[in-house]
Amino acid sequence: MTTDHSLDARTILITGARRGLGRALLEEALDRGAARVYAGVRTPFEHADPRVTPLLLDVADPLSIEHAAAQVPVLDLLINNAAMGGYDDLTDGRVLSEHLTANVLGPLTLTNALARALAARGGAVVNVGSLAALANLPVMPSYSISKAALFSLSQAQRALFARRGVRVHAVLSGPIDTDMTRDLAIPKTAPAQVAASIFDGVLRDAEEIFPDGFSARFEDGWNEGALKAFERANAALLPQADDPLTLDLARAADA
Repeated sequence: MTTDHSLDARTILITGARRGLGRALLEEALDRGAARVYAGVRTPFEHADPRVTPLLLDVADPLSIEHAAAQVPVLDLLINNAAMGGYDDLTDGRVLSEHLTANVLGPLTLTNALARALAARGGAVVNVGSLAALANLPVMPSYSISKAALFSLSQAQRALFARRGVRVHAVLSGPIDTDMTRDLAIPKTAPAQVAASIFDGVLRDAEEIFPDGFSARFEDGWNEGALKAFERANAALLPQADDPLTLDLARAADA
């Protein structure tokens, strides 16, 4: 495969990079010429490409996040891909709590820990979500609820981080052919195809990325729809860059 150089000189961190979509994102970033890719993994990991730096990282563990973030002084793109997804029936609140910890609080904590590095480079954040955020998948309700919360988090981060020059992209994918969906008898998209579409979306500065054939049919309706307009209207309620409240928030974030 020929490198297209679209990520030349970029430094990228991908969580959950060992397998599935995370591994596909890692390989796609390398193929596009990334200068360095931090591969966030929970157990030791090796890669033949010297541009890959394995980074022990458990997004469900705040101490692990803190330690990993301290090892990333420069960053252009953070891809919050790591997630858990299981089948449940909402009868055990601990299952939902575990999903929220890994799929929402983990990305939130990691992004906050790396916000200064991202702002210094005018960087971007990609939160890998799912169409299950918009229409709950009842066989995986806790997963769906956590992805809905992640999508709302992405919208909030987008408005707040814009004042620091950091862009936030939300991926709304259909079913991807990974271990998580192995038992679902539904059409699925190959991780490599989804990974390529995610980077394409980032490079064209799409706020929502619909990276596969199943999700793409929702793209035009979303971008031109009432809910997207409502999000923009809500974002406009934030103080402007020279407002005292904005300056106070910026100073607090840099403290």
